[in-house]
Amino acid sequence: MRDSLSTFVAPHPAALQFAAKTLLAGALALWCAFRFDLEQPQWALMTAFIVAQPLAGMVVQKGLARLLGTLIVTALSVLFMALFAQAPWLFLLVMALWLGLCTAASTLLRSAWAYSFVLAGYTVAIICLPITGKPLLVFDEAVARCTEICLGILCSMAVSAVLWPQRVEQAVVQQARAAWQGGVQAAAAALQGRAAGRQGLLETLGRIVAVDAQREHAWFEGSRGRQRARGLRALTRELLGLLRLARGAARQWQQLDQGQADGLRAWLDEVRTLLAEPDAQRQEALYGRLLEASQAPGQSLARQYCLGRLALVVRQLGRAQTALGAVERGEAPQDAPPPLSWHRDVQTAAVYGLRSCLTLLVLSAFWLATGWPAASGALLLAAVVCSLFASRENADLIGMAFMRGIFYALPVAFFVGQVLLPQWNGFPLLCLALGVPLFFGLLAMAKPALAGAATSFCLHFIVLCAPRNDMVYDVAFFLNEALAMLIGVGCAVLALRLIVLRNPVWHGRRLLKATLDDLARLCSRSLGGAENWFGGRMADRLLQLARFYPQLPEGGRSRWDDGIDSLDLGDELLHLRACLAAAPSAPRQAERRFFEEAGAVLRQGPAPTRGEALEAPAQAFARALRDQPPAVELSLAEAALLQLTHSWRHWCARQGENHGAA
Repeated sequence: MRDSLSTFVAPHPAALQFAAKTLLAGALALWCAFRFDLEQPQWALMTAFIVAQPLAGMVVQKGLARLLGTLIVTALSVLFMALFAQAPWLFLLVMALWLGLCTAASTLLRSAWAYSFVLAGYTVAIICLPITGKPLLVFDEAVARCTEICLGILCSMAVSAVLWPQRVEQAVVQQARAAWQGGVQAAAAALQGRAAGRQGLLETLGRIVAVDAQREHAWFEGSRGRQRARGLRALTRELLGLLRLARGAARQWQQLDQGQADGLRAWLDEVRTLLAEPDAQRQEALYGRLLEASQAPGQSLARQYCLGRLALVVRQLGRAQTALGAVERGEAPQDAPPPLSWHRDVQTAAVYGLRSCLTLLVLSAFWLATGWPAASGALLLAAVVCSLFASRENADLIGMAFMRGIFYALPVAFFVGQVLLPQWNGFPLLCLALGVPLFFGLLAMAKPALAGAATSFCLHFIVLCAPRNDMVYDVAFFLNEALAMLIGVGCAVLALRLIVLRNPVWHGRRLLKATLDDLARLCSRSLGGAENWFGGRMADRLLQLARFYPQLPEGGRSRWDDGIDSLDLGDELLHLRACLAAAPSAPRQAERRFFEEAGAVLRQGPAPTRGEALEAPAQAFARALRDQPPAVELSLAEAALLQLTHSWRHWCARQGENHGAA
């Protein structure tokens, strides 16, 4: 409670700037809408609040996404009304299917541009529902809504760029350095052993995913922002590579006997010291000494492989430092890889889309059965809530916060809209009456814990007051609108609560199946961009498994271990392919045959009886590698091959111990 009060009594300067910028953008949009005599100026004001973001690039990106979605849906609204206006049931069915399709698409896209699909889902309802009985007005309504929404977007973008501009590409530098430091620390922890490496793995992966998400916003902040966005893609690749190599070196260390480990302890300590305090000169010298030591004659293969892996860790640390420097200077590397990929689950997206579709169909039946005019408002609010939140895992909690914001808005909007505004005339007094409650709402929007309810409060306060040139003060209309809001949002929250996918065992199986498919594809996928492709997907899945881990029964908690084992296998595959690609000569035909056989084995998944499935193709490939002229890269490739088969045997052996065949 004390933290909530401090949001309004002693707000942070950044929150004050955000509130002032958004309020000024909304006032400018409202004044322009009045000046141009638009039909419903409140949509311009609402849009300025909807696209409000603390950083300039985020405002531009969200504004462009909303603008794109609005232009497309404007044309679709006219098409839907022209085709189905004479059959209300068919029209509402098509609109429900469209909402479900957009919800599913936004779930699959999982990027900042997913907002275009979110907007497309409910904008059809905004345009078509108020004129269901007057289809000839659809073109005028579509143009009016499009004009008002575009006006709000442009005003918000202009004010955000001029007044206290806070650029994403500047904040990205700090996030990139934090991600780099976390990656280096996680690599040092991984060298301590398997259990120690897991401790910071999730935190590091979360930071990498978070900084990659900001990359899309930085792209819209000029040339330097675009250069840093490309640099972030390279930094992501190098950090994932550093984690991969450090974890691989730790696995290789476990293959040493006690005497060999004691003999290499000084080298390991020196690498860990370098990770704790990176230094370019020490790094170059250590890399050279490790590489020379790995090639010394008369030593065991296990010792040679371990020294080679430690040398690669040191070299990768330098590459990560170079990538971080490029981000800080705003320089784009020439070999910037594709951005991070993410896990896509078509079945989950289909369920979320079906949830939105069913909610709208139930309310449509209620509307047609009762003939209540305000029921269209309930449909509209249900469409908005389903579009915005149906793809979220905690959608019901967010919906309840949205409902709480409506309850906050009702008494304030009644006092301002039905008591205060009838006695005040003129645009300045209108801004004063609306601006004071909205200012406090914006202060709460700047605090993440209060943002959901505060956003709902601001939007519904604007809807209930409905500022326009020909103001209408009608208590009965106000009460009908308020009741429609509660019914619409209540039905949406009920659907979000009842239709859920919260079976962690089923979800874990789905994640494992998708991971096995990716491991098989990694055997044939182009090596360029494979680090970000596989690393991004595995980071997403491990973060999901970590969220479900406390809900899993004791016998099913090995799904987390399955995720770690599959990450180990993918790391070894990437390392093996990278070594083969760097080798001066390699048996390409044997390489192609091995990866085809390995892909088939990995796609079938681990089982207690399949631990030796990789042995025969691995041994044949190892013999082909030994027939080639000696090279460091081929020695490292042979070590990766041995580690790959060992990790596969270990994963298969654990299946019988934990939960049976995958």
